[in-house]
Amino acid sequence: MPDIKQLLHRREKGKSLEAPFYNAQDILDLDIEVIFGQHWIFVATEPELPEPGDCVTVEVGQASLLLLRGDDMQIRGFHNVCRHRGARLIDERATTIGNIVCRYHGWTYNEDGELILADHMGAGFDKSCHGLKSIHVRSIAGLVFICLAENAPDDIEEMARVMEPYIAPHDIANCKVAHTSDLIEDGNWKLTLENNRECYHCEGNHPQLTVPLSEFGFGFSPDETDERRSEDIKNYLSMLENDHKHWESCGLPSAESDHLANVTGFRTMRLPLMREGESHTLDTKVASKKLLGKFTDARLGGLSFWTHPNSWHHFMSDHIVTFSVIPLSPDKTLVRTTWLVHKDAHEGEHYSLDNLLQVWKMTNQQDADLVRLAQLGTLTPAYEPGPYSEYTEPHVEAFCDWYIKRLHDHFASNTSELAAE
Repeated sequence: MPDIKQLLHRREKGKSLEAPFYNAQDILDLDIEVIFGQHWIFVATEPELPEPGDCVTVEVGQASLLLLRGDDMQIRGFHNVCRHRGARLIDERATTIGNIVCRYHGWTYNEDGELILADHMGAGFDKSCHGLKSIHVRSIAGLVFICLAENAPDDIEEMARVMEPYIAPHDIANCKVAHTSDLIEDGNWKLTLENNRECYHCEGNHPQLTVPLSEFGFGFSPDETDERRSEDIKNYLSMLENDHKHWESCGLPSAESDHLANVTGFRTMRLPLMREGESHTLDTKVASKKLLGKFTDARLGGLSFWTHPNSWHHFMSDHIVTFSVIPLSPDKTLVRTTWLVHKDAHEGEHYSLDNLLQVWKMTNQQDADLVRLAQLGTLTPAYEPGPYSEYTEPHVEAFCDWYIKRLHDHFASNTSELAAE
């Protein structure tokens, strides 16, 4: 296999990556170290830790992390490993605890990660030197991001400044988790992200999703449309303009905001929904009769929010769907989907769980099937990087360009550090 630096140097803009980026273990190891180990990644929502003592764990490569809601309602993050002999502290995905207690020898830590009990260590043992190793945690309007680096990218504050006005009206703090689904895709994490960043494939593969969502909201080629589709595009663009004016007048930021080239890259836009225009459901009506926040109008479209390197989110008037992506191996990727509804919404009264989940459960599986086919293709001798559509795949190119630049910066930084020594 070519040297990774050679692969980076010869990457052609506007084309997919060379096969080793999708199937080589050493590149996956580099991705874990440089991308998932040095950047802000989305891992949870605040309603997953609603009360003091609530704890969730996250696995990123070989690292196990725990998030804990403290008595002051702040969320703190730590490496999920005891400072005694390295035992895993919390072995469940989610639980409720008092202090953090290692079941092996009983070492006990408070909510700040400070070691407060360590029997049999002698009078001269300094507990203050053996607290849990902390990680950076940043909640943006209820979406929880973590960073494992010693110095986290500070441009997350730019993302917070832009995104909080968009997300805040949906009032995540007063939501609850209706359902969480873990799906393991048989493909590289970058193929999962690339698939998400375009809707070129939607019309032919997502019959459920394209009921509420128009394919034209994600790009189209203006010179390849017949008279009927030209009229459909014209109508959609008119709807987009009128809906944005209306939503903005109601205090809901809606215009596209693109910051995909940032170190903490992101993009957002509120998109019209078709037919009834209320939610991501097959009848396009609300899935939950209990609207979020202070909403009284269900026809608020769908706010989409994408982040590098591992998440996308959809906010409607009645519910929220969040997605996080974690690589497991070169050809296995965890996609975790969480559905949020108003905390006072009751299943069977305000919403049907099947109806709430239907569109995205089916869409997720359809995407997983496509990612599997793409992964298989990268393993064949005939595979070579192919061209992206400038009309329907510009955000795929934006993701790949961001990814390549992060690796370039990593190698450049290492070279500078070696030269300084």
